[in-house]
Amino acid sequence: MLNYILLQAPEQQQGGWGVWLMLIAVFVVMYLFMILPQRRRQKEIEKKRNELKTGDRVITAGGIHGIIKKIEENAFLVEISKDVVIKVDKASVYVVGDEPQQNETPQKQ
Repeated sequence: MLNYILLQAPEQQQGGWGVWLMLIAVFVVMYLFMILPQRRRQKEIEKKRNELKTGDRVITAGGIHGIIKKIEENAFLVEISKDVVIKVDKASVYVVGDEPQQNETPQKQ
């Protein structure tokens, strides 16, 4: 019985390469399907933020809707109501809308 157990050990060590290859394959698949698409989305968002100009409608990460009044190096000055302007970090702007129309009024629900 002891000989049988000792003879089994080398066979398990030979199968170790298969385990390592499977582990590497799992990480490659995760990288291709999870990390790369996320990086592409982040680049698109960053590109849109850099293309913003005064007068564009934005929504911040906190859910504040407004219109860009001034662009600074790391922040936007956003008008959220008539004569109410707040300073918002550029990284918190994640939704970009179209330019506002002249007669646009908020709709009551």
